[in-house]
Amino acid sequence: MMGNKNWLVQIKDRVCTLKINRPPMNTLNRETLRELEEILNRMETDESVGCLIISGAGNKMFSAGADISEFGDIGHPETAAETLRRAHELFHRIERFPKPVIACINGNALGGGNELQMACHLAIAADTAELGLPEVRLGLIPGYGGTQRLPRLIGRRRALELLLSGRRISAQMAAEYGLINRVVPAERVYEEAFSQAKQLAAGPPIALKAILDSTIRGEEVLLKQGLEIEKENMLKVAQTEDAIEGVAAFFSKRAPSFKGR
Repeated sequence: MMGNKNWLVQIKDRVCTLKINRPPMNTLNRETLRELEEILNRMETDESVGCLIISGAGNKMFSAGADISEFGDIGHPETAAETLRRAHELFHRIERFPKPVIACINGNALGGGNELQMACHLAIAADTAELGLPEVRLGLIPGYGGTQRLPRLIGRRRALELLLSGRRISAQMAAEYGLINRVVPAERVYEEAFSQAKQLAAGPPIALKAILDSTIRGEEVLLKQGLEIEKENMLKVAQTEDAIEGVAAFFSKRAPSFKGR
C-alpha cells in the first residue's frame, strides 16, 4: 500500500487500486485531482500494472464531488476557469487512458464523483449506492463533464431529466439506464471489481490499448473516420508478438502467454 495525502494506492496481481481517502465524503478538491494526475502518470508507464480501479475509502461514499469549501472561487472567473480546465483535462485523460479503468462505486457517487465514474471505462456499483448530479439545486451546473458524458451514456431525454431535476437514482436504475455496467451486493463490490480488473490485466496490453483507442476516439468522429481508426489499430496489433502468440495458443488449445510486445 502506497500513500499520497488524499489517495490510497495498492498494486496487486497487475491491478492498481486507487481509493479516494478523504472520509467521510471523499470530496475532490484541487489537491486531490492533482495527486490523481501524478498517479496516472506513474501508472501509465508502469509495466507491472495492466488495469486500474478507482474507488472511495469506506463503504458509504464513492465521492460527493467537488469540495464546497473551494466554491468561493466561483466568484473569481480566472481561478474557476483554470480549475475547470484542469478537471476536464484530467477526466479526459482517464477516458483516454491506455489501460482499462474500472470505477468501483462503493457508495454514493454525486456531482463530481458521478462525473469521475462516467470518465472511467467500466463501472460496477454496490446495490446501496445512489448516483446523481445535484448541482442545479445549488443554482449551478455540472462542471466536470457531466452535461456532455451523461447524454452520451444514457441518451438526451433521460440525461436532461436528471440534470434539470438534480435527483438521485439508485444503482439498479443506473444500470437499467446504461450509466453503469452492473450492480452487486455492497459487501462484494470491491471483490467483483478486482476480479474483473485482474482478468483484464492478464490480457494482451497492446490489443487492450487499441480497443480503448478505437472505441473512445471513434465515438468522437463520423463512422467512416472511426473505421479508419479501427483499421489502423488492427494493422498495428496484427504484427505484434502477442497476436502471433494468441493465434498459436488457440490452435494448440492452451492458454496464451502475452508479453505486451
